[in-house]
Amino acid sequence: MADGILVAINQAAATNYATASIGSDPADLRRELLQGVRFSAGFIVTYQAVLCAVVLCFAVWHWSGRLVAHRRSPWSGSEIINDSTSSSSSTISGNATPPDGAKARIHDEQAPLLDKEKSPTRPRPLQRSLRAIRALGMYQPRPIPLVHKTLPSNSTSLLVLSLVAINIFYATYNIHWKLELAFVFSDRTAWMFVANLPWLFLLAAKNQPINFLTGYSYENLNILHRRLGEIMCLLALLHGAGMVAAWYCLLRPTGMTIWHFLSLPIIILGLSALACYELLYLTSLASFRQWWYEVFLGLHVVLQAAGLVLVFFHHRNGRIYVGIALAIFLLDRLVFRLVMQSRSTRANLTVMEDGETVIVSANWPVVGRWRNRLTALLGLDVQYGWNPTEHVFLTIPAIARKHTIQAHPFTIASSAPVRGQEHAWFNLIIRAHEGFTRDLLHYAQTNTTATIRLDGPYGSLDALHMLQSSAIALVVVGGSGIAVAYPLVWALLHGHDAEGGRPRRRLGLIWVVHEASHVAWIGQERLEELREMGLRVAIPVPTSKAGRPDVAALAEATVRDMTDAEGADCRVGVVVSGPDSMNRAVRSRCASMAWRGMDVNIAVEKYGW
Repeated sequence: MADGILVAINQAAATNYATASIGSDPADLRRELLQGVRFSAGFIVTYQAVLCAVVLCFAVWHWSGRLVAHRRSPWSGSEIINDSTSSSSSTISGNATPPDGAKARIHDEQAPLLDKEKSPTRPRPLQRSLRAIRALGMYQPRPIPLVHKTLPSNSTSLLVLSLVAINIFYATYNIHWKLELAFVFSDRTAWMFVANLPWLFLLAAKNQPINFLTGYSYENLNILHRRLGEIMCLLALLHGAGMVAAWYCLLRPTGMTIWHFLSLPIIILGLSALACYELLYLTSLASFRQWWYEVFLGLHVVLQAAGLVLVFFHHRNGRIYVGIALAIFLLDRLVFRLVMQSRSTRANLTVMEDGETVIVSANWPVVGRWRNRLTALLGLDVQYGWNPTEHVFLTIPAIARKHTIQAHPFTIASSAPVRGQEHAWFNLIIRAHEGFTRDLLHYAQTNTTATIRLDGPYGSLDALHMLQSSAIALVVVGGSGIAVAYPLVWALLHGHDAEGGRPRRRLGLIWVVHEASHVAWIGQERLEELREMGLRVAIPVPTSKAGRPDVAALAEATVRDMTDAEGADCRVGVVVSGPDSMNRAVRSRCASMAWRGMDVNIAVEKYGW
């Protein structure tokens, strides 16, 4: 971009830099400008290397942690997701065969944590220190007063601050803070903007390698996508301000007016791109997304596409970055989402007795043996199965014409297909609010079937792997969060440790419902069946009658009740999925438990939007 702008400046000025400088030697000023823009062009390349190194570090951390858990835990030995020997049906309304209770522990060394005859172990000082550090990262502060801004966990905040710090460093390093050299800073911020474009699109893509490398799916990375977008909007504003300063110092003395400067073609392209990205920021605010979600989705695609085109012609030296970003966008949207991961089928629509919930259910022959990491990495659709906690994007064109191009995310509420299963039993629990869900409810009241289009599945296996490697596993959900809980507990109860002689982990479920009728989403008989298989189920009094319970205290009490002896050093895994207030309360209580020396890990399942 710098070369193009310098050419435009020289052509417009029609004079040398002596008339444009502010008391500086024109030759020195010209040399400093050229040196500054050339340094920026090469320096930005190292920015990509730094971010790739960060991703590589997270990948090593993730896979080394998986390897350690695999070697140390008797619960994670060969218990691979969807590799169960059980042939039970995976539908919510199907039958599940309880494992043989006679197959218990066959060797004392296989169950050191759950053998009541063993003395409780205490964590060593180093373990306590590491758990205290983990607790600090796990803790989620209270919302900021007055503005009521919800903050993420400390570890996520640290990661975001690190991203901000890296961008500040690269935007300001080796910059000479002289007004007549404002163009150099403007050029650097422009380079930073285009250098971030591929990462912005990569973090937003539903199909991308970061999930496989680090275990974080796109909804986990969405907060980085949003923060990086905000950083880029600020960089664009700083670039524009720097260009105005460059006009003031270099072109105004030549007689060029601000209107003449703003009418230059390259400046018009830049201002148009700036307008696109600033409008993107405004329409991505939480308040806008909540009130006009469909408008937000449409504008997000249109403005991003328009912004890429404008930046391509405005910043000619940054076209390689624009091209990579466009390739990521097209590969994710067209190749994967519209072709490889899209499937249409006929589904049943059932309005539940509460009158505000629709169950979307279907089944189809399973292709292949079962879903694994390879099929997920290749982007194969739901006919190859899915994994617990994964979700799909649902489109139902029959509801209304506007819904033909709309796709909304919902967690798959039925358990994942296993080897030997001939059909995939598929269920979605959809609570009616506004927009699409309300339209679906009205449609389901007069129609019992509809053709649906599914895009997915998407998600991460980290929550399941964490529970699989834990002696105590607890799932805490609110309302329709049972769509996350049911597939998880089903997979854990049907894992290899249920049949292969491994010590049985202790598994608990806390489900907070608003109305007693919501239990029908799963069915009382299914809950009793899970209880018989060893699941501890706690359903507090519905919130419509007793208000919100202290879920955090209930979660800690349940964990301690499932622990053999007070102070026993068991590995505890907690998954929570519900309203933000519930997620924060349970996360912070787990941080408190880890601070006190317990080996606690937590995963929060929620959509980033």
